Amino acid sequence: MQILENELMSKHTSFKVGGSARYYVKAETIQDLQNALEMTREKGLPSFILGNGTNLLVSDKGFEGVVITLAGEFSAIEDLGNGAFKVGAATPLGRFARSVLKQGFAGIHKLAGIPGTLGGAIYMNAGAYGQEIKTCCTQVTVLDSDGNIREISNADCAFGYRQSIFQKNKAIILSATFQFPAASAEGKTVADLEAELAECMAKRKASQPLNMPNAGSTFKRLEHGTADMPQQIAPGYYIEQAGLKGYRIGGAEVSTVHANFIVNAGGATANDIKQLSEYVQQKVAEKFGIELKREIILLGEF
Repeated sequence: MQILENELMSKHTSFKVGGSARYYVKAETIQDLQNALEMTREKGLPSFILGNGTNLLVSDKGFEGVVITLAGEFSAIEDLGNGAFKVGAATPLGRFARSVLKQGFAGIHKLAGIPGTLGGAIYMNAGAYGQEIKTCCTQVTVLDSDGNIREISNADCAFGYRQSIFQKNKAIILSATFQFPAASAEGKTVADLEAELAECMAKRKASQPLNMPNAGSTFKRLEHGTADMPQQIAPGYYIEQAGLKGYRIGGAEVSTVHANFIVNAGGATANDIKQLSEYVQQKVAEKFGIELKREIILLGEF
């Protein structure tokens, strides 16, 4: 187990901003994780489980707590046969998705461009281009708040749009089990799936500011749009119509490529990004009467 003190979180988040965590722990085994949690209790500090930091904004003041990132045995992909896999929470989602595709199974290949970990994908019920992580997940293995390892069925995960029970019950996701259909069962070949993946990656490259530090979609998809456009549920549409594309506060900018992305255009602080997200919420509410809800997680005191 590796323990670092006063570790800059700007090194571990896709926004490339944020102050220091009091402690930063890399846990490679269940025992490491249990030891890290025991350390947080002994020191009376809060803890936070970090994946790839691709959906996270850490305060400029840092986090007076223990940030725990999983590695080692938590990065394993176990092939159980016949389209079943058990995958560690620290496994990059893209690596897992491509591995499943290469073995001739469908159901997750369109998620290969998402830069997070499997644990983060389960936590947020990640989705893209019509696929969601919940669809083929059969159960999730967690360390619960009492320190017990438990198996949670798909039905008990309370998966919804960008949500799951793990956002409420404080359980730590250790791994998840999946069952995928063969590509042939859907009338497709591996080449077909690869072509679909390539198309998704091309769309992502063309429509997202991948060359600038960001944390993906800033705001969640709306349940419904305005009275005159109820089917228009993309936050980016309303942000752009509010004239906010390219608007900046400090080094934070509403992307000129995709309005639902806030990017670090150079020298941004976490406060710049938070203030800009709040300004966007305010202006969209004033113009359209719509409440945008942040998808990005905030950590620390702002």
